[in-house]
Amino acid sequence: MRGKTLIAPSVLASDFSRLGDEVEAIDRAGADWIHLDVMDGHFVPNITFGPPVIKAIRNRTAKVFDCHLMIAPADPYLAAFADAGCDIITVHAEAGPHLDRSLQAIRALGKKAGVSLNPGTPENVIEYVLDRLDLVLLMTVNPGFGGQAFIPSVVEKVRRVKAMIGTRPIHIEIDGGVTPETAPQLAAAGADVLVAGSAVFRGDGVEAYRKNIESIRTAADLAVGRIV
Repeated sequence: MRGKTLIAPSVLASDFSRLGDEVEAIDRAGADWIHLDVMDGHFVPNITFGPPVIKAIRNRTAKVFDCHLMIAPADPYLAAFADAGCDIITVHAEAGPHLDRSLQAIRALGKKAGVSLNPGTPENVIEYVLDRLDLVLLMTVNPGFGGQAFIPSVVEKVRRVKAMIGTRPIHIEIDGGVTPETAPQLAAAGADVLVAGSAVFRGDGVEAYRKNIESIRTAADLAVGRIV
């Protein structure tokens, strides 16, 4: 699994007035996945978009749609997000009482299953669902808004989750405060997918986004010796 670091730009930081064009731009700029932050104004203090918007932009790229559900409850909406074209569906461990059931439901829909942990949530809550997971998403900010400051203590959590996973083929994804400055320590701790919003959508257009993506990826890959 450990190839180059995967970069998943979060469209939360894009220009929503031209969302489809922004998705195409980050695709052409070298994004590996497209990260979709779905917020409900209940589980987190913000509202973004839902399945109809995701479905409307699905035809703008063939890249993986990495859907991060910051909603509670999540289970009643899993099928709608699957139908909209999401490839990976991640639910928060804090968002419902039956995490194992939620992960089973995602996989039953033919999608890859992820679990996300807030900064204050201990990693042991995923110990008994590891074999149902394709991805662990660790928040390095408190969820709800883009542009927040990185919480350094989560780096040690990344290391502990990496140890828990062992040889299982599970991605470790980081969301929050990812920049060329924070990417190296995250990659060195075991993360192989980095979500970046404002750090990618800085400047205007494909070439600016490409430079931003490569800056983050190169910093991460250098930290673990993937680039000589």
